[in-house]
Amino acid sequence: MIEDYIKYLGDIPEFLNKYLELDILVRLKRVGYFCGMDYASNDVYKFPEYISRFDHSLTTALLTWRFSHDKKSTVAALFHDIATPVFSHVIDYMNKDYLNQESTEEKTKEILSKSEKLKGLLREDDLKLEDIEDFKKYAIVDNKRPKLCSDRLDGIILTSYGWTHELKIDDALKIIDDIRVYKNSDNELELGFKSKKIANLVVKLNDNINLECHTNYDNYMMDLLATITKMTINNNVISYDDLYILDEEEVIKIFRDYALKNIDFNNLLNNFFTIKLNDIPSINLPDLKNRLLNPLVEGKRFNE
Repeated sequence: MIEDYIKYLGDIPEFLNKYLELDILVRLKRVGYFCGMDYASNDVYKFPEYISRFDHSLTTALLTWRFSHDKKSTVAALFHDIATPVFSHVIDYMNKDYLNQESTEEKTKEILSKSEKLKGLLREDDLKLEDIEDFKKYAIVDNKRPKLCSDRLDGIILTSYGWTHELKIDDALKIIDDIRVYKNSDNELELGFKSKKIANLVVKLNDNINLECHTNYDNYMMDLLATITKMTINNNVISYDDLYILDEEEVIKIFRDYALKNIDFNNLLNNFFTIKLNDIPSINLPDLKNRLLNPLVEGKRFNE
């Protein structure tokens, strides 16, 4: 599905294509979109195909270009997840940032500023680091909930296909075709819908994703991987900075090797790999992020 989705969004613009081989971006090909759960028990998660943070970065950039034709916001969209550590939001759980799940974004500027190759490519496009390091200044790319943006729209499409299994490629393409750009009451450009029927579909998909993210099984598995990761950091097996340098395959291998030396860690890791859905115990976490959505339909809020 992901290949068909990328193709449908259109040819990758020539100016964008040259960034795709940068090491800092290529790393994201081995950082999964679903927070490390690609490695979790197959009885708990069933993903039809592997979707990476690179895939999400590219499709968010292509959506941004499709609806803005603006270089700055499109390149910013491509790099908006560049500070994603291995296991993504699991590290927010580890940092006890359950509510906002943004604790890792602070490294975006640092990672971008260290890449001399990136700076050279930006000069070719008459762009500067400050044009792309704060993707949140482009409302088409990112805005506050319950508004819709390219990052949020892409996340709904990918998650509804890959995790909740509620979306097929044909419906995803219908959603894209119905998107329009409106100016909202805050005088920002915002993605919205032409059809209330399509808007209703996307709102329901988003609501179901929100429910899934609050399930006991997902809370347990996310917190379990957070505990596993923190244990390796506390025991100097890996460092916190390694989470932003290594990819998930490398870290999982380090975990497996360490499990041979530490029985308690081995038990935790084996639990993550093999636990049955019906055996997952109850867990109580602080308030979790609510993924609310109230998009524009023909310029007016869906729920008004």
